[in-house]
Amino acid sequence: MKKIGILLVFSLNLFALNNNSIAKIGDILQVAIPSIAYGTTLYLKDKKGEIEFYKSFATNEIITYGLKYSVNKKRPNGGKHSFPSGHTSASFQGATFIYKRYGLKYAIPAYLGATFVGYSRVKVKAHYTIDVVAGAVIGSLSSYYFTTKYKNLEVKPVVMNNRYGIELIKKW
Repeated sequence: MKKIGILLVFSLNLFALNNNSIAKIGDILQVAIPSIAYGTTLYLKDKKGEIEFYKSFATNEIITYGLKYSVNKKRPNGGKHSFPSGHTSASFQGATFIYKRYGLKYAIPAYLGATFVGYSRVKVKAHYTIDVVAGAVIGSLSSYYFTTKYKNLEVKPVVMNNRYGIELIKKW
């Protein structure tokens, strides 16, 4: 319970940042979440998971960018290609991959991060809320469709002595 409290306080502090910091953190998480998901498959030598990740990642990118360029909706800041949010679709693709492959309790930090990515895109006026929701749905469904459960892994979020991380334990 203490770990959840620390994570909640950390999460709430993210929302108190200025727009520039919020944008940077969103940009980092957009890459970090799917990278951690993919990196886990490499670390575990999980070839089936690796192939499933490729399929879900490619599906997400094709649908997201196909819609971005065919719809070409104007962004709140005046830019092009607002719908759907690519940052949000990528982060939810990674979070949902972790959920489907390794379980919900391991995906909670990834989902919190993905939610922050969506929040950051609206907060800095890069997207409308509907763009972020569409990105989350596309990213989630792309992983949900292709990903199966991995049975020989335990992943734990670790919080101790002001350090945060992930512990991976493989069972043989």
